[in-house]
Order: sequence, then structure tokens, then C-alpha cells
Amino acid sequence: MKLFMLLISICCFSVSAMEWRIESIASGASFRGSAVFEDIAWVTGSGNRVFISKDGGQSWQDISVKGQPLTDFRDIEVFDANTAIVMGAGAGGLSKLYITKNQGLSWELLFDNPDDLGFFNSIAFWDRNNGLLLGDPVGGCYVILRTSDGGKTWQRIAQAELPEMLDKEVAFAASGNTLIVDKRSRAWFTSGGFSSSVYSSADSGAHWRRRPVALYDDTQTAGGYGLAFNTLGDLFVFGGDYQQRDKHDANMVYRKGYVWHKPPGATPGLRTAMACYQETCIATGKLSTDISHDHGYSWQPLLINGESQGFFTLAIDGNTLVAAGHNGRVVVHQF
Repeated sequence: MKLFMLLISICCFSVSAMEWRIESIASGASFRGSAVFEDIAWVTGSGNRVFISKDGGQSWQDISVKGQPLTDFRDIEVFDANTAIVMGAGAGGLSKLYITKNQGLSWELLFDNPDDLGFFNSIAFWDRNNGLLLGDPVGGCYVILRTSDGGKTWQRIAQAELPEMLDKEVAFAASGNTLIVDKRSRAWFTSGGFSSSVYSSADSGAHWRRRPVALYDDTQTAGGYGLAFNTLGDLFVFGGDYQQRDKHDANMVYRKGYVWHKPPGATPGLRTAMACYQETCIATGKLSTDISHDHGYSWQPLLINGESQGFFTLAIDGNTLVAAGHNGRVVVHQF
């Protein structure tokens, strides 16, 4: 009878429910980066923290970067079971890249921000050698760096190859999803600040164009926070306002063909991460999480362990999901 009533409740109020084994592995930590590769889950965050789980979240190993200035690892790129790059976000010299080639037994500094005014937001790689880095504006335009040697050296894309910035426009280093790439040398990043935009490049980041998108952007801290693809290849842009985390339902749009759409059913509030497994997609922010059973074209609230819960970051590879957030909270879920 209890199961029957739960199903009725889910049906009538368009709410889904899941049981996740959530634990806090680092009290007070803010986890902002996540990745899964070959069933190994990685999470990164404040205070140089990096953790991995090799048993579906049953246990976690602390492989944090030791003996280096403390920064906030807000993005991670994993290339194989042993090799990963983590991105530190912070003013000037706090923006750094570190690399491990032995599953975190040791780390080495890969790249140090050369500009005192710079601030790294996100990284994305097409393969082990070729990738992009997005940083806050320096000299009147976004810093977009490109590497062809796995991050050892970087070259900045010339200002002339980017559209002129909008007034008060900013990019957010929320959860490593501000910049994404696909397998066809294309790239995208999103921005906000009294506007919501998507920048796109079709030639490995050499040239860019900007298009507006319809997200909530009435404040300096509002706009686009991240991007993702569903398994059909449709581009999603999501965001909101981190100073109004529980407000505004204009927090997601997707492009199908050449037309932008607003999916129905999303819970109001900031969204900073989204990932999909087959037709199932999950989108989350600090306070709440939504689920879609039709590739992201419609959404409903997801109750986790019977209540509304959210995370800063999530990632899916194969049928394995990892999510992480405030106060060191992490979970690994198998679909």
C-alpha cells in the first residue's frame, strides 16, 4: 500500500524519487568539479581537494594536491584511469593547472596563470593534446587559451576573433561547465551579467560568435552558468542567479536544430550542472535537482532520499553518475 501511494503521489504531482547514498567526505569542503572514467569517480573542490572512488562510492581516497598554495579546484579533465588535469580558479596566481599521471599519487604544476588580472573559469579538451581554457576578461575581452601539447603551453586567441563584449558581461566559474567541446572541433561557452549569451566556435576555438539566449539575467550575478549535451546531441544552456538560488524558472533552454526552446517543468532556481544517461537527464544546483525522462525536453522535481536536495556538480560516464556539492557531500549512483 505504501508503494502504491508513493506511485500515486509521483504521478499526481509530477515528482520523481530516487534513493542515493550520500555522504560527507570532507567537512566544510565545497566540491565544484567532477568526472567519471572507467568506473572511477573523481571530485575536486576547495582547499586543493581531490578525491577518487574506485568502488562505486563505497569508499573515497584523498589524493589532494599537497604542499602548494591553496586554491579552489573548479574543473577537472580526466584522460584515462591515471591521468587527469585539475583547474584552480582564483585571482592571478591562484588560477593554476596541475596534472597527475599516476592516479593522484603525485601532482605537478602544469600551467601557472601569467596575468595578475586573470581568473580561470573552465577547461575542456577534445583529446589528450588539444584543448581550451576560458578565463575572465583581460584587456577588454575574454581570455581563451588553446593548447596542442596537453596543456604544457598555451596560446591566447586574438581579441579580433571574438565578438565585442556586452556591457557588464561576465563568465561564471561555477562548476566546470562554462566551457564545453564536442568531437567535431566545435566549442561553446556561456556568460551572464545583465545578459545571457552563448559563444560558439566551429574551428577549434580559432574564431567565435555570440548568440543571446532567454535565461533569467536581470542582475549582475545572473545569466548562463553552464552547458551540456543530451545523448541526441542537443545543446542545453542553464543558469539563474547565485544570489537568488531558489528563484526564477527561466533557468534552462535547449537548441534543437536552429531553434531555442524552454523545457517545461523545471524547479525554479540556479542550475550549475547537467548530465544524461540514455534518455534520462539530471540537472542540479545547490538547493534542488530535476530529472527528465525524455532527453531533457521536459522536467520534473527529483526528490533524493525523500527530500529536495542539490549539488554543485555532476558527471555521467556509461551508467555511472557522480554528484558533489557543499559541505563535502558526494554520491555515486548506478543507473
